[in-house]
Amino acid sequence: MIRSLAVKLTLAFLAVGVTGALLVAVISGQRTRLEFNRFVSQQSGDSVVAVLLLGFYEEHNYSWEGIEQWLKNEPSLSFLSQLVVLADSNQVIIYSPISDQVGRDTVSLELGEGIGVIHDNELVGTAYFMNRIFPDEGLPGFSPESFFLYSVSQATVLAAVIAALLALALGVMLSRALTRPLRDLTTATDEMAAGQLGMQVKTHVQDEIGKLATSFNKMSNDLAEASRLRRQMTADIAHDLRTPLTILRGYTEGLCDGSIQGGQELYDLLHMEVVHLQHLVEDLRTLSLADAGELTLDRRIIDPKALLERTGLAHVVSARQKGIKLRVDAPDTLPSVAVDVERMTQVLDNLVANALQFTSQGEIILSGECRDSTVSLHVTDSGTGIAPEEMDNIFDRFYKVDGSRHRNGQAQSGLGLAIARAIVVAHDGEIRAESTPGKGTRFTILLPKSTI
Repeated sequence: MIRSLAVKLTLAFLAVGVTGALLVAVISGQRTRLEFNRFVSQQSGDSVVAVLLLGFYEEHNYSWEGIEQWLKNEPSLSFLSQLVVLADSNQVIIYSPISDQVGRDTVSLELGEGIGVIHDNELVGTAYFMNRIFPDEGLPGFSPESFFLYSVSQATVLAAVIAALLALALGVMLSRALTRPLRDLTTATDEMAAGQLGMQVKTHVQDEIGKLATSFNKMSNDLAEASRLRRQMTADIAHDLRTPLTILRGYTEGLCDGSIQGGQELYDLLHMEVVHLQHLVEDLRTLSLADAGELTLDRRIIDPKALLERTGLAHVVSARQKGIKLRVDAPDTLPSVAVDVERMTQVLDNLVANALQFTSQGEIILSGECRDSTVSLHVTDSGTGIAPEEMDNIFDRFYKVDGSRHRNGQAQSGLGLAIARAIVVAHDGEIRAESTPGKGTRFTILLPKSTI
Protein backbone atom coordinates (compact mmCIF):
# COMPACT_ATOMS: atom_id res chain seq x y z
CA MET A 1 0.00 0.00 0.00
CA ILE A 2 1.33 3.41 -1.00
CA ARG A 3 1.70 5.58 2.10
CA SER A 4 2.90 8.82 0.51
CA LEU A 5 0.48 11.40 -0.84
CA ALA A 6 3.21 12.83 -3.07
CA VAL A 7 3.77 9.40 -4.65
CA LYS A 8 0.02 8.94 -5.16
CA LEU A 9 -0.30 12.31 -6.88
CA THR A 10 2.74 11.62 -9.03
CA LEU A 11 1.40 8.23 -10.09
CA ALA A 12 -2.06 9.71 -10.75
CA PHE A 13 -0.63 12.44 -13.00
CA LEU A 14 1.58 9.85 -14.71
CA ALA A 15 -1.43 7.58 -15.29
CA VAL A 16 -3.43 10.44 -16.81
CA GLY A 17 -0.52 11.47 -19.03
CA VAL A 18 0.31 7.95 -20.17
CA THR A 19 -3.36 7.11 -20.80
CA GLY A 20 -3.84 10.28 -22.82
CA ALA A 21 -0.71 9.64 -24.83
CA LEU A 22 -1.72 6.01 -25.51
CA LEU A 23 -5.20 7.07 -26.59
CA VAL A 24 -3.81 9.67 -28.96
CA ALA A 25 -1.27 7.18 -30.27
CA VAL A 26 -3.78 4.34 -30.75
CA ILE A 27 -6.63 6.35 -32.27
CA SER A 28 -4.36 8.50 -34.40
CA GLY A 29 -2.37 5.44 -35.48
CA GLN A 30 -5.43 3.53 -36.56
CA ARG A 31 -6.93 6.44 -38.43
CA THR A 32 -3.59 7.34 -39.96
CA ARG A 33 -3.07 3.80 -41.24
CA LEU A 34 -6.60 3.72 -42.61
CA GLU A 35 -6.29 7.08 -44.33
CA PHE A 36 -2.81 6.24 -45.55
CA ASN A 37 -4.09 3.03 -47.14
CA ARG A 38 -6.86 5.04 -48.72
CA PHE A 39 -4.43 7.65 -49.93
CA VAL A 40 -2.09 5.02 -51.37
CA SER A 41 -4.99 3.35 -53.06
CA GLN A 42 -6.10 6.61 -54.61
CA GLN A 43 -2.60 7.45 -55.73
CA SER A 44 -1.91 4.01 -57.11
CA GLY A 45 -4.05 4.65 -60.17
CA ASP A 46 -7.27 3.70 -61.79
CA SER A 47 -6.22 0.08 -62.16
CA VAL A 48 -6.34 -0.48 -58.38
CA VAL A 49 -9.93 0.76 -58.22
CA ALA A 50 -10.86 -1.39 -61.18
CA VAL A 51 -9.24 -4.45 -59.57
CA LEU A 52 -11.06 -3.87 -56.26
CA LEU A 53 -14.43 -3.46 -57.94
CA LEU A 54 -13.84 -6.45 -60.21
CA GLY A 55 -12.98 -8.54 -57.15
CA PHE A 56 -16.32 -7.66 -55.58
CA TYR A 57 -18.15 -8.41 -58.85
CA GLU A 58 -16.61 -11.84 -59.19
CA GLU A 59 -17.05 -12.74 -55.48
CA HIS A 60 -20.74 -11.86 -55.62
CA ASN A 61 -21.66 -14.14 -58.51
CA TYR A 62 -20.99 -11.53 -61.16
CA SER A 63 -23.45 -9.09 -59.66
CA TRP A 64 -23.23 -5.59 -58.22
CA GLU A 65 -25.86 -6.36 -55.57
CA GLY A 66 -24.67 -5.24 -52.14
CA ILE A 67 -21.97 -2.90 -53.47
CA GLU A 68 -23.18 0.00 -51.30
CA GLN A 69 -22.94 -1.98 -48.05
CA TRP A 70 -19.55 -3.36 -49.07
CA LEU A 71 -18.11 0.07 -49.80
CA LYS A 72 -19.40 1.55 -46.56
CA ASN A 73 -18.72 -1.37 -44.21
CA GLU A 74 -15.23 -2.36 -45.34
CA PRO A 75 -12.92 -0.12 -43.22
CA SER A 76 -9.92 -0.36 -45.52
CA LEU A 77 -12.05 0.65 -48.57
CA SER A 78 -14.47 3.10 -47.01
CA PHE A 79 -12.79 5.91 -48.92
CA LEU A 80 -14.40 4.54 -52.11
CA SER A 81 -17.85 5.24 -50.66
CA GLN A 82 -17.00 8.94 -50.62
CA LEU A 83 -14.91 9.23 -53.83
CA VAL A 84 -16.39 6.80 -56.39
CA VAL A 85 -19.57 6.78 -58.53
CA LEU A 86 -20.26 3.35 -60.00
CA ALA A 87 -22.36 2.64 -63.11
CA ASP A 88 -23.34 -0.76 -64.46
CA SER A 89 -22.76 -2.06 -67.96
CA ASN A 90 -25.72 -0.01 -69.24
CA GLN A 91 -24.21 3.19 -67.81
CA VAL A 92 -26.94 3.47 -65.16
CA ILE A 93 -25.61 4.68 -61.84
CA ILE A 94 -25.96 1.94 -59.16
CA TYR A 95 -23.98 3.72 -56.43
CA SER A 96 -23.06 7.36 -55.73
CA PRO A 97 -22.17 9.39 -52.61
CA ILE A 98 -24.94 11.70 -53.89
CA SER A 99 -28.06 9.58 -53.45
CA ASP A 100 -30.06 11.61 -56.03
CA GLN A 101 -27.78 10.35 -58.82
CA VAL A 102 -28.61 6.66 -58.26
CA GLY A 103 -30.65 5.28 -61.18
CA ARG A 104 -29.73 8.06 -63.60
CA ASP A 105 -27.89 7.76 -66.88
CA THR A 106 -24.21 8.78 -66.85
CA VAL A 107 -24.59 10.37 -70.29
CA SER A 108 -27.24 12.77 -69.07
CA LEU A 109 -25.04 13.72 -66.14
CA GLU A 110 -22.01 14.24 -68.35
CA LEU A 111 -19.71 12.44 -65.96
CA GLY A 112 -16.94 12.29 -68.47
CA GLU A 113 -14.35 9.57 -68.80
CA GLY A 114 -14.56 6.73 -66.28
CA ILE A 115 -12.62 3.63 -65.26
CA GLY A 116 -13.84 0.50 -66.95
CA VAL A 117 -14.32 -2.71 -64.99
CA ILE A 118 -13.61 -5.54 -67.48
CA HIS A 119 -14.54 -9.18 -66.97
CA ASP A 120 -13.74 -11.69 -69.73
CA ASN A 121 -13.17 -8.83 -72.17
CA GLU A 122 -16.63 -7.52 -71.39
CA LEU A 123 -17.42 -4.14 -69.78
CA VAL A 124 -19.45 -4.89 -66.62
CA GLY A 125 -19.21 -1.48 -64.94
CA THR A 126 -17.66 1.98 -64.94
CA ALA A 127 -16.26 3.93 -62.00
CA TYR A 128 -15.99 7.73 -61.86
CA PHE A 129 -13.96 9.74 -59.27
CA MET A 130 -15.86 12.62 -57.62
CA ASN A 131 -12.83 14.91 -57.69
CA ARG A 132 -12.74 14.51 -61.44
CA ILE A 133 -16.47 15.10 -61.75
CA PHE A 134 -16.41 18.27 -59.59
CA PRO A 135 -12.82 19.55 -59.86
CA ASP A 136 -13.79 23.07 -58.84
CA GLU A 137 -15.85 22.24 -55.77
CA GLY A 138 -12.88 22.62 -53.43
CA LEU A 139 -14.31 20.10 -50.99
CA PRO A 140 -11.56 18.65 -48.77
CA GLY A 141 -12.96 15.16 -49.01
CA PHE A 142 -12.71 15.11 -52.79
CA SER A 143 -8.93 15.67 -52.91
CA PRO A 144 -6.93 12.58 -51.84
CA GLU A 145 -4.15 14.63 -50.28
CA SER A 146 -6.41 17.08 -48.46
CA PHE A 147 -8.78 14.31 -47.41
CA PHE A 148 -5.88 12.36 -45.94
CA LEU A 149 -4.66 15.35 -43.89
CA TYR A 150 -8.19 16.26 -42.85
CA SER A 151 -8.93 12.72 -41.59
CA VAL A 152 -5.66 12.50 -39.65
CA SER A 153 -6.30 15.88 -38.01
CA GLN A 154 -9.81 14.81 -37.13
CA ALA A 155 -8.52 11.62 -35.51
CA THR A 156 -5.95 13.56 -33.48
CA VAL A 157 -8.59 15.97 -32.22
CA LEU A 158 -10.87 13.05 -31.30
CA ALA A 159 -8.07 11.35 -29.37
CA ALA A 160 -7.24 14.58 -27.55
CA VAL A 161 -10.89 15.08 -26.57
CA ILE A 162 -11.15 11.51 -25.22
CA ALA A 163 -7.89 11.91 -23.31
CA ALA A 164 -9.13 15.19 -21.81
CA LEU A 165 -12.41 13.58 -20.74
CA LEU A 166 -10.53 10.69 -19.16
CA ALA A 167 -8.20 13.10 -17.37
CA LEU A 168 -11.23 14.99 -16.08
CA ALA A 169 -12.84 11.76 -14.81
CA LEU A 170 -9.63 10.67 -13.08
CA GLY A 171 -9.21 14.15 -11.61
CA VAL A 172 -12.73 14.11 -10.18
CA MET A 173 -12.21 10.66 -8.68
CA LEU A 174 -8.84 11.68 -7.22
CA SER A 175 -10.13 14.97 -5.82
CA ARG A 176 -13.06 13.22 -4.15
CA ALA A 177 -10.75 10.60 -2.65
CA LEU A 178 -8.44 13.32 -1.32
CA THR A 179 -11.09 15.72 -0.07
CA ARG A 180 -13.30 13.15 1.67
CA PRO A 181 -11.04 12.79 4.74
CA LEU A 182 -10.43 16.55 4.67
CA ARG A 183 -14.19 17.18 4.77
CA ASP A 184 -14.48 14.71 7.65
CA LEU A 185 -11.69 16.54 9.47
CA THR A 186 -13.39 19.89 8.88
CA THR A 187 -16.69 18.57 10.24
CA ALA A 188 -14.96 17.08 13.28
CA THR A 189 -13.04 20.30 14.03
CA ASP A 190 -16.24 22.33 13.75
CA GLU A 191 -17.93 20.02 16.24
CA MET A 192 -14.93 20.21 18.55
CA ALA A 193 -15.03 24.00 18.33
CA ALA A 194 -18.67 23.75 19.43
CA GLY A 195 -17.57 21.90 22.55
CA GLN A 196 -17.97 18.26 21.53
CA LEU A 197 -14.55 16.94 22.50
CA GLY A 198 -13.41 13.44 21.64
CA MET A 199 -14.59 13.53 18.01
CA GLN A 200 -13.03 10.85 15.79
CA VAL A 201 -12.59 10.56 12.03
CA LYS A 202 -12.21 7.33 10.08
CA THR A 203 -8.79 6.65 8.59
CA HIS A 204 -8.77 4.47 5.45
CA VAL A 205 -5.30 5.35 4.15
CA GLN A 206 -1.81 5.58 5.59
CA ASP A 207 -0.55 8.59 3.60
CA GLU A 208 -0.02 12.11 4.92
CA ILE A 209 -3.77 12.75 5.15
CA GLY A 210 -4.22 9.45 7.01
CA LYS A 211 -1.46 10.44 9.42
CA LEU A 212 -3.15 13.81 9.86
CA ALA A 213 -6.43 12.06 10.70
CA THR A 214 -4.63 9.77 13.15
CA SER A 215 -2.96 12.76 14.82
CA PHE A 216 -6.32 14.52 14.98
CA ASN A 217 -7.92 11.49 16.64
CA LYS A 218 -5.13 11.37 19.20
CA MET A 219 -5.38 15.10 19.85
CA SER A 220 -9.15 14.82 20.20
CA ASN A 221 -8.80 11.97 22.70
CA ASP A 222 -6.14 13.85 24.61
CA LEU A 223 -8.30 16.98 24.79
CA ALA A 224 -11.29 14.96 25.98
CA GLU A 225 -9.13 13.22 28.58
CA ALA A 226 -7.57 16.53 29.65
CA SER A 227 -11.03 18.03 30.03
CA ARG A 228 -12.12 15.06 32.12
CA LEU A 229 -9.01 15.28 34.27
CA ARG A 230 -9.49 19.02 34.68
CA ARG A 231 -13.03 18.50 35.91
CA GLN A 232 -11.87 15.69 38.18
CA MET A 233 -8.99 17.80 39.46
CA THR A 234 -11.34 20.69 40.23
CA ALA A 235 -13.61 18.34 42.15
CA ASP A 236 -10.64 16.82 44.02
CA ILE A 237 -9.21 20.24 44.88
CA ALA A 238 -12.60 21.33 46.16
CA HIS A 239 -12.83 18.15 48.25
CA ASP A 240 -9.33 18.47 49.70
CA LEU A 241 -9.85 22.15 50.51
CA ARG A 242 -13.33 21.68 51.92
CA THR A 243 -12.30 19.26 54.69
CA PRO A 244 -9.69 21.42 56.48
CA LEU A 245 -11.70 24.59 55.85
CA THR A 246 -14.78 22.97 57.40
CA ILE A 247 -12.74 21.91 60.42
CA LEU A 248 -11.23 25.39 60.81
CA ARG A 249 -14.58 27.08 60.43
CA GLY A 250 -16.28 24.80 62.93
CA TYR A 251 -13.66 25.36 65.61
CA THR A 252 -13.33 29.11 64.99
CA GLU A 253 -17.11 29.54 65.18
CA GLY A 254 -17.10 27.60 68.44
CA LEU A 255 -14.32 29.81 69.78
CA CYS A 256 -16.22 32.94 68.72
CA ASP A 257 -19.53 32.01 70.38
CA GLY A 258 -17.81 30.55 73.44
CA SER A 259 -19.11 27.02 72.98
CA ILE A 260 -15.52 25.76 72.73
CA GLN A 261 -12.72 26.69 75.07
CA GLY A 262 -9.27 27.20 73.68
CA GLY A 263 -6.41 24.91 74.65
CA GLN A 264 -3.05 23.66 73.44
CA GLU A 265 -4.52 20.54 71.89
CA LEU A 266 -7.06 22.60 69.93
CA TYR A 267 -4.44 25.08 68.80
CA ASP A 268 -2.20 22.23 67.61
CA LEU A 269 -5.10 20.80 65.62
CA LEU A 270 -5.87 24.16 64.01
CA HIS A 271 -2.20 24.64 63.18
CA MET A 272 -1.99 21.17 61.59
CA GLU A 273 -4.97 21.95 59.32
CA VAL A 274 -3.44 25.27 58.27
CA VAL A 275 -0.15 23.52 57.47
CA HIS A 276 -2.08 20.96 55.43
CA LEU A 277 -3.74 23.75 53.46
CA GLN A 278 -0.38 25.44 52.94
CA HIS A 279 1.18 22.22 51.64
CA LEU A 280 -1.74 21.64 49.27
CA VAL A 281 -1.49 25.16 47.84
CA GLU A 282 2.29 24.84 47.46
CA ASP A 283 1.91 21.49 45.71
CA LEU A 284 -0.59 22.98 43.29
CA ARG A 285 1.75 25.89 42.62
CA THR A 286 4.64 23.50 41.91
CA LEU A 287 2.51 21.55 39.44
CA SER A 288 1.31 24.70 37.68
CA LEU A 289 4.91 25.89 37.29
CA ALA A 290 5.91 22.50 35.88
CA ASP A 291 3.01 22.54 33.41
CA ALA A 292 4.00 26.00 32.22
CA GLY A 293 7.65 24.99 31.90
CA GLU A 294 8.61 27.62 34.47
CA LEU A 295 9.77 25.34 37.27
CA THR A 296 13.09 26.92 38.22
CA LEU A 297 15.97 24.58 38.97
CA ASP A 298 19.16 25.53 40.78
CA ARG A 299 21.32 22.75 39.40
CA ARG A 300 24.51 21.73 41.10
CA ILE A 301 26.91 18.85 40.58
CA ILE A 302 26.44 16.36 43.41
CA ASP A 303 27.25 12.77 44.28
CA PRO A 304 24.04 10.68 44.01
CA LYS A 305 25.04 8.69 47.08
CA ALA A 306 25.07 11.92 49.10
CA LEU A 307 21.46 12.54 48.06
CA LEU A 308 20.46 9.06 49.19
CA GLU A 309 22.30 9.40 52.53
CA ARG A 310 20.69 12.80 53.16
CA THR A 311 17.25 11.30 52.58
CA GLY A 312 18.04 8.30 54.78
CA LEU A 313 19.12 10.52 57.67
CA ALA A 314 15.91 12.54 57.40
CA HIS A 315 13.72 9.44 57.84
CA VAL A 316 15.81 7.08 59.93
CA VAL A 317 14.10 8.08 63.19
CA SER A 318 10.59 7.55 61.73
CA ALA A 319 11.65 4.17 60.37
CA ARG A 320 13.13 3.13 63.76
CA GLN A 321 9.93 4.11 65.53
CA LYS A 322 7.96 1.76 63.24
CA GLY A 323 10.49 -1.03 63.63
CA ILE A 324 11.59 -0.79 60.00
CA LYS A 325 15.19 -1.00 58.87
CA LEU A 326 16.24 1.88 56.59
CA ARG A 327 19.59 1.58 54.85
CA VAL A 328 21.56 3.09 51.96
CA ASP A 329 23.20 0.65 49.56
CA ALA A 330 25.01 2.55 46.82
CA PRO A 331 28.61 2.36 45.52
CA ASP A 332 30.99 5.26 46.01
CA THR A 333 31.84 5.18 42.30
CA LEU A 334 28.48 6.49 41.08
CA PRO A 335 28.96 9.29 38.52
CA SER A 336 27.88 12.79 39.54
CA VAL A 337 24.57 14.26 38.44
CA ALA A 338 23.53 17.87 37.87
CA VAL A 339 20.33 18.41 39.86
CA ASP A 340 18.50 20.90 42.00
CA VAL A 341 19.39 19.38 45.37
CA GLU A 342 16.30 20.68 47.20
CA ARG A 343 13.89 19.57 44.47
CA MET A 344 15.45 16.13 44.11
CA THR A 345 15.50 15.72 47.90
CA GLN A 346 11.79 16.55 47.86
CA VAL A 347 11.24 13.70 45.38
CA LEU A 348 13.20 11.18 47.45
CA ASP A 349 11.52 12.34 50.68
CA ASN A 350 8.14 11.78 49.11
CA LEU A 351 9.05 8.27 47.94
CA VAL A 352 10.49 7.28 51.33
CA ALA A 353 7.49 8.76 53.16
CA ASN A 354 5.15 6.68 50.99
CA ALA A 355 7.29 3.61 51.63
CA LEU A 356 7.10 4.17 55.40
CA GLN A 357 3.36 4.68 55.24
CA PHE A 358 2.68 1.39 53.46
CA THR A 359 5.38 -0.76 55.10
CA SER A 360 4.66 -2.30 58.49
CA GLN A 361 7.69 -4.58 58.71
CA GLY A 362 10.85 -5.42 56.83
CA GLU A 363 13.14 -2.79 55.36
CA ILE A 364 13.45 0.14 53.00
CA ILE A 365 16.53 0.27 50.79
CA LEU A 366 17.92 3.38 49.07
CA SER A 367 20.24 2.21 46.29
CA GLY A 368 21.88 3.44 43.12
CA GLU A 369 23.64 2.18 40.00
CA CYS A 370 25.01 3.43 36.69
CA ARG A 371 24.27 2.08 33.25
CA ASP A 372 25.80 3.70 30.17
CA SER A 373 25.03 7.43 30.50
CA THR A 374 22.23 7.06 33.07
CA VAL A 375 22.31 7.04 36.86
CA SER A 376 19.49 5.11 38.54
CA LEU A 377 18.28 5.83 42.08
CA HIS A 378 16.01 3.22 43.69
CA VAL A 379 13.65 3.33 46.68
CA THR A 380 12.61 -0.25 47.48
CA ASP A 381 10.27 -1.32 50.29
CA SER A 382 8.75 -4.57 51.56
CA GLY A 383 5.30 -3.11 52.09
CA THR A 384 1.81 -3.99 50.90
CA GLY A 385 2.54 -3.24 47.26
CA ILE A 386 0.26 -1.77 44.60
CA ALA A 387 -2.39 -3.66 42.64
CA PRO A 388 -1.55 -4.11 38.91
CA GLU A 389 -4.70 -2.28 37.81
CA GLU A 390 -3.58 0.81 39.73
CA MET A 391 -0.01 0.97 38.40
CA ASP A 392 -0.93 3.06 35.34
CA ASN A 393 -2.56 5.75 37.49
CA ILE A 394 -0.27 6.20 40.48
CA PHE A 395 1.46 9.24 38.92
CA ASP A 396 -1.84 10.95 38.09
CA ARG A 397 -2.83 14.01 40.07
CA PHE A 398 -5.09 13.43 43.06
CA TYR A 399 -4.98 9.70 42.47
CA LYS A 400 -4.94 7.79 45.75
CA VAL A 401 -4.29 4.10 46.06
CA ASP A 402 -7.21 2.31 47.73
CA GLY A 403 -7.13 2.65 51.50
CA SER A 404 -4.62 5.51 51.54
CA ARG A 405 -6.95 8.42 52.22
CA HIS A 406 -7.02 8.00 55.97
CA ARG A 407 -4.28 5.50 56.56
CA ASN A 408 -2.68 6.06 59.96
CA GLY A 409 -4.77 9.18 60.32
CA GLN A 410 -2.71 11.09 57.74
CA ALA A 411 -4.42 13.28 55.17
CA GLN A 412 -3.23 12.65 51.65
CA SER A 413 -3.66 15.05 48.75
CA GLY A 414 -2.74 12.59 46.00
CA LEU A 415 -0.24 15.06 44.50
CA GLY A 416 3.03 13.66 45.82
CA LEU A 417 3.89 11.29 42.98
CA ALA A 418 2.60 13.73 40.36
CA ILE A 419 4.97 16.37 41.74
CA ALA A 420 7.80 13.83 41.87
CA ARG A 421 7.32 13.00 38.20
CA ALA A 422 7.12 16.68 37.22
CA ILE A 423 10.41 17.42 39.02
CA VAL A 424 12.21 14.39 37.54
CA VAL A 425 10.99 15.23 34.02
CA ALA A 426 12.22 18.81 34.50
CA HIS A 427 15.67 17.27 35.12
CA ASP A 428 15.42 15.44 31.76
CA GLY A 429 14.90 12.22 33.67
CA GLU A 430 12.30 9.52 34.12
CA ILE A 431 10.57 7.88 37.07
CA ARG A 432 9.19 4.34 37.07
CA ALA A 433 7.45 2.02 39.49
CA GLU A 434 7.40 -1.75 39.89
CA SER A 435 5.29 -3.51 42.46
CA THR A 436 4.20 -6.95 43.58
CA PRO A 437 1.13 -6.99 45.86
CA GLY A 438 2.08 -8.31 49.30
CA LYS A 439 5.82 -8.15 48.62
CA GLY A 440 6.64 -4.48 48.11
CA THR A 441 7.24 -1.67 45.65
CA ARG A 442 10.30 -0.29 43.91
CA PHE A 443 10.49 3.27 42.53
CA THR A 444 13.33 4.07 40.12
CA ILE A 445 14.57 7.54 39.17
CA LEU A 446 16.65 7.70 35.96
CA LEU A 447 18.88 10.76 35.62
CA PRO A 448 21.48 11.63 32.99
CA LYS A 449 24.98 11.64 34.47
CA SER A 450 26.84 14.92 34.51
CA THR A 451 29.15 15.65 31.57
CA ILE A 452 31.22 18.13 33.61
